[in-house]
Amino acid sequence: MRSARRNLLALTTAGAVVAGLGATAYVSAPTPAPPAPQAKHHPQKPSAKPLAGLRVLISNDDGMQAAKPSHSDGLGLYELRRAMCAAGADVVVMAPWQVQSGKGTAVTNGGVLTAQRRTALPQGYENDCAGTPSGSPVFGVCVADGPCGKDTPSATPADTVKLALRGGLKAKVGWSGDPDVVLTGINSGPNIAASVNDSGTVGAAVAAIDQQVPAVAFSAEGDATNTSYPVQTYRATAEFGARFLAGMRQNKLLTGKFAVKVDYPDTTNGEKVKAPVWTRVGNGAAIYHDYEQKNGGDSFDITMGLCEGKLSSGGECDESRKDADQVWLLEKNHVTIAPITWDRTYGTSIDGTRELRKLESYVKHSAPRV
Repeated sequence: MRSARRNLLALTTAGAVVAGLGATAYVSAPTPAPPAPQAKHHPQKPSAKPLAGLRVLISNDDGMQAAKPSHSDGLGLYELRRAMCAAGADVVVMAPWQVQSGKGTAVTNGGVLTAQRRTALPQGYENDCAGTPSGSPVFGVCVADGPCGKDTPSATPADTVKLALRGGLKAKVGWSGDPDVVLTGINSGPNIAASVNDSGTVGAAVAAIDQQVPAVAFSAEGDATNTSYPVQTYRATAEFGARFLAGMRQNKLLTGKFAVKVDYPDTTNGEKVKAPVWTRVGNGAAIYHDYEQKNGGDSFDITMGLCEGKLSSGGECDESRKDADQVWLLEKNHVTIAPITWDRTYGTSIDGTRELRKLESYVKHSAPRV
C-alpha cells in the first residue's frame, strides 16, 4: 500500500546514514599519467549507442564503497555507470569517500582533498566500461593529505563536483574543458518535497549548474521496508536514465541553466511503474528532522518525524500542490521529474524559460515510457 510506504519513509534517511564500511581495495600511489587531452566529439551520424561521444561525470551522496548488504552506500552509482557506458558514454566517477547523505550543498572550507582511485570494483561491475577513452575510473574523494583509509573523513557531494570541474578531471584523466553532463545518484531513497533542500544528491547537481554544466540527479525508492534498496530498482532507474538522457541530448535539452531531478518508484512491490510526469518539488514534507531532549539535559537525540495523516493539517507537513513530486511518486507510483535551480532569490525572473518549456514538453509527450 502507498500509505504504508509513506509510514516507513523515515527509515530511508535513517538507513542511509548508518556508519560502517566494508573492506575494499584501493591504490594509494599516484594515478598513472593521464592520456593527452582530447577534444569533445559529438558524432554526426545516428549511432546504435545513443550516448556515444558524450563525456559524463558521476557523483552522489551515498559514497562509492558499495559494501553494505542494504545497498545504501553507493551501489546505485555503479548501476548508473553501467547503463551510461552501455549507451556509449565515456564515464568518470568522482564521488564522496563515505556516505554523505543529507549534506545538501555543503562544502569543505579548508585542508586537503585526495581523489583516490578504486582498483577493485564491486563484483559484477568490473568490466562495465571497458574500452572507454578515459578508462572510466572510479575515484573516492576524502579530506586528507595522503591516502584515504577506512575512517578518513569524506569530502561532501558538492566538494567532489567542484573538485572535478575545477581541475580534478584534467589532472586525473586528461579531460580538457567540462564534461557534457554531470549525473548524480542513484540515491538510496527518494529526494522529494522538503528533503530536496537537504539532499546531497541534489546538492551535487546544483554544484554543477553553478558552473553552467548540465546536471541530472537520480533517486530511487527502497523496498517495502525502506531499509533495503534492491538492485532491480537501481537497474530500472539507470536504464530509464540512459534513455531519458539520450532523448535530452537528441532534442538539445541539456542546459546549465537548471538541473533536472528524477525520482523512480519501487519496482519490487507488485505495482506497475507508471510513465514519467512533470512535477514541482512539494511544499510540504514526507518526513522531517525532530529532536528529543535526553534526561532534561543539554543533549538531544536526532530522530525522524513522520507526516502520515498530517499532510493537510498545516505546518511543515501540509502539502498543497497537486503537482507535487511526493504525491505523484508515493501515492500514484509515477516516475517524477522536476527542474531545480540554484537561485534562492525570491521573486526573481526565471532564466531559461524557453529551455524549461521544451523540457516540460519532452517529459509530457516524448520521454521514454517505463
